[in-house]
Amino acid sequence: MTTAETRTGGMLAVRPADARRSRGFRLRPAAAFAGTALTFVAVALAVGAPSPLFVLYQQEWGFQPWLLTVAFAIYAVTLLITLLVAGSLSDHIGRRPVLIAALALQVVAMLVFLFAPDIGWIIGARSVQGVATGAAMSTFTAALVELAPERQKKLGATIGSTAPVGGIAIGAFLTGVAVQFVPQPTTLVFVTLAVLFAAGILVIAASPETVTRRPGAARSLIPRLLIPRAARREFVGAIPLFLATWMLAGLFIGLSPSILHGVFHLDSGLLNGAIVAVPPAVGAIAGLVLTRAVARTTVVWAMAAILVGVAVAAVGIAAAVLPLLFAGATIAGGGFGAGFSAMLRILAPLAPNDQRAELFAGVFLVSYLAYGVPALVAGELIGAIGLLPTALGYSAAIAIASVVALVVQAVTPRR
Repeated sequence: MTTAETRTGGMLAVRPADARRSRGFRLRPAAAFAGTALTFVAVALAVGAPSPLFVLYQQEWGFQPWLLTVAFAIYAVTLLITLLVAGSLSDHIGRRPVLIAALALQVVAMLVFLFAPDIGWIIGARSVQGVATGAAMSTFTAALVELAPERQKKLGATIGSTAPVGGIAIGAFLTGVAVQFVPQPTTLVFVTLAVLFAAGILVIAASPETVTRRPGAARSLIPRLLIPRAARREFVGAIPLFLATWMLAGLFIGLSPSILHGVFHLDSGLLNGAIVAVPPAVGAIAGLVLTRAVARTTVVWAMAAILVGVAVAAVGIAAAVLPLLFAGATIAGGGFGAGFSAMLRILAPLAPNDQRAELFAGVFLVSYLAYGVPALVAGELIGAIGLLPTALGYSAAIAIASVVALVVQAVTPRR
């Protein structure tokens, strides 16, 4: 077998255009890039899909509301553990084996969701889903950067950052529509997702490998967070931004259905799906539209948008004015997508191929800590001080993080 190789970051990286000549059917680079991006969207779609169903589960099984928060947070916890253990595994054994295994686990999780008889099984399914997503997240992002056309590497980083955001929006909204109009929404949702993941396995199996195997796979499973030296300063400066953006995601994905029920006294599957979907949907659009904008300027304005948006949403929650809640979600969602996408565009070029998955593992580790831990704390506080004070306090914490991020990014020198 003949392959063309280039030395990048101290390792040999197989060029996708030449890797397709290897044994068996191989997709062309453009098709592999598009198929990998769509499969990544499906992974994120499955993250958002269960949220509108949790209220149905509660009505059917009659469990305590705090168990909803556990079902939400267990996903983030298992994802974080997996990122720590396997976040850089694909740098050693290749992108394809890790992605295929992760997608197979996603199929298992969807089947557990489909046949779950009680909330304990739902929590178990979310745990398996967290492991699968944790294994896939940094690997998909790295693969997209490497599969992107040579002159469009920024596009790979942009899609890598917007695919999770856009997928969450699509999953939440379509599930909300299914809850509203389909007699058996759980069957439709989870069978469809299982089929998408099975198709994704075929796509990844037919895509070219972008890195060569190298020693150290077993050693890479020792939990650690190691950021490439060239990216460390930017990574540390980006932490407040990751906190602001993903705490915002946690607020709307984890708490908004409870807010609609407890504050606005609304029990609509369509509204539940819409309020979960609005911030990531607007965020995905903003991230794609602003691909060519100056990244540093974009993150500063994005943090300002989150600050304004979360303030408007908080007023809407406090005054029980639903249009204000949606307006705030729209403004803040734009800041979420634009800021996170631009920050990945700044960070991605700072890591060589053989350390890129490790860098993105660090990014998503911090992001999902911000996504899951505050929501878990909020679930405990709801029982102690009530839903409204918890939601307003959560909003204030997001505002503080966005102010810190705005200041840090504004004073960071442009490269």
